[in-house]
Amino acid sequence: MLQLRDSVDSAGTSPTALLAAGEEVGAGGGGQPGMPLRQTLWAPIVHDPTRRARVKEYFVFRPGTIEQAVDEIRVVVRSMENGDIQGVWLLTEVDHWNNEKERLVLITDQSLLICKYDFISLQCEQVVRIPLDAVDTISWGQFQFPRKSLNRREGLGIRIQWDKQSRPSFIHRWNPWSTNVPYTTFIEHPMAGADEKTASLCQLESFKSMLIQAVKKAQKESPGPGQANGVLVLEQPLLIETYVGLMSFINNEAKLGYSMTRGKIGF
Repeated sequence: MLQLRDSVDSAGTSPTALLAAGEEVGAGGGGQPGMPLRQTLWAPIVHDPTRRARVKEYFVFRPGTIEQAVDEIRVVVRSMENGDIQGVWLLTEVDHWNNEKERLVLITDQSLLICKYDFISLQCEQVVRIPLDAVDTISWGQFQFPRKSLNRREGLGIRIQWDKQSRPSFIHRWNPWSTNVPYTTFIEHPMAGADEKTASLCQLESFKSMLIQAVKKAQKESPGPGQANGVLVLEQPLLIETYVGLMSFINNEAKLGYSMTRGKIGF
């Protein structure tokens, strides 16, 4: 039988040591003279900085998490007139203040569902529903910032606009917590290219293709006023009007918008 005890070495650390039951700590006794009976075994620490290894830091990629989240979301939206789910993606939402937020995005027959899901406590916290027949513009392109902006981002994104409003009001535009913004913007999840499994779940290109098809189909089946020409699909820069961007810089660098491990703390 082996017992676990803590030893203190000369450096003052407290590793776990293995002792045979009934043995005492000392330099003498059985075995070779001068050989201590207690020996410290150190666990090997392997640092793997590759992108594939970093997938484990995100709670969403733990086995069964995505499946459980989708099942819970089905229950939440069951009472709504959404139709069947056509696809599920794990994307990053970028708000009008350039803050990144991890989101599950579902496309159904009638709706675009943007889900805020706590992958640590495994709870659906919020579902935002956008009727597909209300979408009027889908824009795809690089990000654009004011000339004097200190906080920028690279890469492609997709923006979905509805209710034929090109810009939010001044009050909502300068309120970082405002949710009354007539568009939403997505980029790929940071782990989109880590491996084949995450690639299929996080691909922005496949999301764009499915969304355009679903919007056109929904508007054809129930056309609204002023939608004779259908949804407008554009390739153009996506404007984010931030200048200093200190809050978003801290949020994005620390990845506070993602459910992931942070040393001994996960949030």
